[in-house]
Amino acid sequence: MKTHSIPLPKGINEGMPPLEVSDNITSFFEFWPAWAMYTPVIIQWLLLSARYRSLSLPLIANPSIPLSGMVGESKSDILDLASDASSKSICQFTTYHRGEAETAEADANQALDKYYQKGLSLPLVAKPDLGCRGAGVRLINQEVQLVDYLKAFPLGAKLLLQERSQYQAEAGIFYIRYPGQKQGKIISITLKYTPWVIGDGVSTLKQLIMADKRAGKLSHIYLDRHADKLETVLAKDEAFRLAFAGSHSRGSIFRNGNEYITDALTQSLDTFFDGVPGYHFGRLDLKFKNIDDLMAGKNYQILEMNGASSEATHIWDSRTSLAEAFKTLLKQYQILFKIGYLQRKEGHKPPSLLQLYKAWQEEKRWVKDYPSTD
Repeated sequence: MKTHSIPLPKGINEGMPPLEVSDNITSFFEFWPAWAMYTPVIIQWLLLSARYRSLSLPLIANPSIPLSGMVGESKSDILDLASDASSKSICQFTTYHRGEAETAEADANQALDKYYQKGLSLPLVAKPDLGCRGAGVRLINQEVQLVDYLKAFPLGAKLLLQERSQYQAEAGIFYIRYPGQKQGKIISITLKYTPWVIGDGVSTLKQLIMADKRAGKLSHIYLDRHADKLETVLAKDEAFRLAFAGSHSRGSIFRNGNEYITDALTQSLDTFFDGVPGYHFGRLDLKFKNIDDLMAGKNYQILEMNGASSEATHIWDSRTSLAEAFKTLLKQYQILFKIGYLQRKEGHKPPSLLQLYKAWQEEKRWVKDYPSTD
């Protein structure tokens, strides 16, 4: 497959390697429904369950996280597992429950007071504490934007206010460590590119989106998100960011970054996870200064730690074959079962599938009411 590099515009994706593109703007399976991609995983799950004599064995792989982070986990509770030393690598945050005050304005004031008291400042990233796939993530540059965000946020739900990282480059790093071992392993790196269009001084934003080979295919995502700017004419060579959240389902561009896995980065994460008890399987979402520093295991800030339902998201690189994607998914669930098996030998008891179902129902109930994503 022929590929070529395209330059990154100034101010967007700084620190990332050049974006490699091919004739495959999107893979034919890139936006398949989850059931289509996960049918082989479900079949393998049943086979592994028979082998290990437990349907819910993966739910104890990360014993410090409820249900191992398969569903319904609290982002803040997982981040709070980090020791003082490890937490220095995490973008700092506070949490707040919507509805503690009588109005959205009063809620915003109380939430910001709590945030400022921690020595943090705007801009910040607001997101639900319970959720997945970038649901409800919003960049807040001004206090009034938080008021608008909270007006659309469901009463009683918990939100997380996190300082915006000083870095632009973003990656998802899948890390595993078998119980009892001092070293772990990185099994996947995904480079997450913010999509953009470049102005020509004549075309409107809508015209630029529709004319772009990839953005035009995902126009249903971008047009709704930027409805108030669609008739704006961008100046010649002006770059416009189409998405903020580093989520594939929200429009970000994912590339396989496994070539950037190094011993130095692995050792750096080993040190970090030494301070996160009970975490053995999952994906870190992080920002970093530049690719060379990331490979050296320095100058990165962790946004989230995802658990058992994590994906090795490099499979959503449009150059990935369906066979490779299935092979990757099946392998990661084999590892998950193996870690669960070892945790059971240590005395951890798998929960019931009813607990999993209830957690999934609760998450589903909240997610449908979250605000739109930037």
